[in-house]
Amino acid sequence: MFSLENQALRITIDQHGAELQSIFGKMHQLEYLWNGNPAFWPKRSPVLFPIVGTLRDNTYYFNDKAYPMGRHGFAREKDFSPNQHGVESISFSLREDQSTIQVFPFPFEFVITYTLRENTLNTLYQISNRGQSDMYFSVGGHPAFRIPLADGTSYDDYWLEFNEDETKPRWPISAEGLIEKRPVPLLVSSDHLPLTKDLFKKDAIVLKDPTSSIVSIKSEKTPHGLDFDFSGFPFLGIWAAPNADFVCIEPWCGIADSVDSNQQLVNKEGINRLLPGNIFERHWSVSFY
Repeated sequence: MFSLENQALRITIDQHGAELQSIFGKMHQLEYLWNGNPAFWPKRSPVLFPIVGTLRDNTYYFNDKAYPMGRHGFAREKDFSPNQHGVESISFSLREDQSTIQVFPFPFEFVITYTLRENTLNTLYQISNRGQSDMYFSVGGHPAFRIPLADGTSYDDYWLEFNEDETKPRWPISAEGLIEKRPVPLLVSSDHLPLTKDLFKKDAIVLKDPTSSIVSIKSEKTPHGLDFDFSGFPFLGIWAAPNADFVCIEPWCGIADSVDSNQQLVNKEGINRLLPGNIFERHWSVSFY
């Protein structure tokens, strides 16, 4: 287990999946990250790579060959190698190996860097194409934040607040984990989404191309919350396990297959194409108070 600390925050990271295990606010003695209770959901902040969500029949096709892959890809179950470890920054890397080539036929390096700046945690994804041909992939975050945050408050006391008014539907997820063909209404000229556990009875909320770049967790009953900046991510997932005391805010460069997907990787909605020798970068950050 690895840790970073400054005057405001202390975080811990497991090199297995390069996954955050704790985000502790020192000034308020407050834990912000979900505790990974296996009775509800054993993860805390998994990294999604080289796909986001579920593939139709858990399979994609590339160059006329079928490749099996489970939901959210393999990175969250791989041990990353720790690289540079400074006072307020640490990075981890993952490269292809014999097992990954069987399901993802691309040489790559995936570097994740966590950096603390005052009360803000920044997470940087850097994906390098180490091969001789174009690489196709998705990447995303899946951090789960503890709700309620403060004693004396309940789950229903909190809401999500976007930094822009949104008129966006929700894209339903089928029983097989695929994106349905027709969206349903969710936000209409509003920046406010109340949090209730019923909100996630039919799996995650999926938003495509939201106008906002920041979403916050807020409550009238406590000054504590967070601002989540997902600039540069074209999809946003919001999710919680049934009856669990957390909410995931998920910035995605990629999305699950649609129910009528042709399963061709190069045609997959939201897929990223990376030329040989190039590097793809995205970052998300969270400020805690």
